[in-house]
Amino acid sequence: MPRPAALEHLAARDLKLAALLVGPPFKAYRHPDLYRDLLESIVSQQLSIKAAATIFGRFLALFPGRQPTPRRVLALKLTQLRAAGLSRQKAGYLRNVAAFALRHDVSRAALHRLSDDEVIALLTQIKGVGRWTAEMLLMFPLDRHDVLPLDDLGIQLAMKKLYGLRGRGRGLHRRMVALAEVWRPHRTLACKYLWRWRSGQR
Repeated sequence: MPRPAALEHLAARDLKLAALLVGPPFKAYRHPDLYRDLLESIVSQQLSIKAAATIFGRFLALFPGRQPTPRRVLALKLTQLRAAGLSRQKAGYLRNVAAFALRHDVSRAALHRLSDDEVIALLTQIKGVGRWTAEMLLMFPLDRHDVLPLDDLGIQLAMKKLYGLRGRGRGLHRRMVALAEVWRPHRTLACKYLWRWRSGQR
């Protein structure tokens, strides 16, 4: 749940953003298994929420007690993963996550001890896990308060509309970083309101 002080900070420092700070507070994300979140993030890539939920449900159904432990994931045949609706590429990425989890501690407790940049550096070693995926894990399961996902299309479009930005790539990123500087240390919360606002504009 966002703290009133965080909302006051954002509203006082960015008048345009202040108009968007409305609606119910955001629910806290509580999931005990970050490894499972990594698997779900792979399945969800480039899919609608509904399609991703369906395929991830089929994937979980492949395992006893719906528990896709790393060894169980690695023991599955490619044909079994494909039958659940996964592409060959995503099946490979899921195996990459499982293999990584056998070698590294990716628990919430372990990652809690790392900085944001250290978490990103660790997780992006996994083929199939890019910076955006790592940032989403920071913002939601890990509840880090000051993350700015520059490559998120929703944030880009929202900031373009709200601040009249143009362009793309590094030039756009520089403008986004500059505008968001006043949001520190609550850039995650600001982005959640931008997502909400953009969703309501459709």
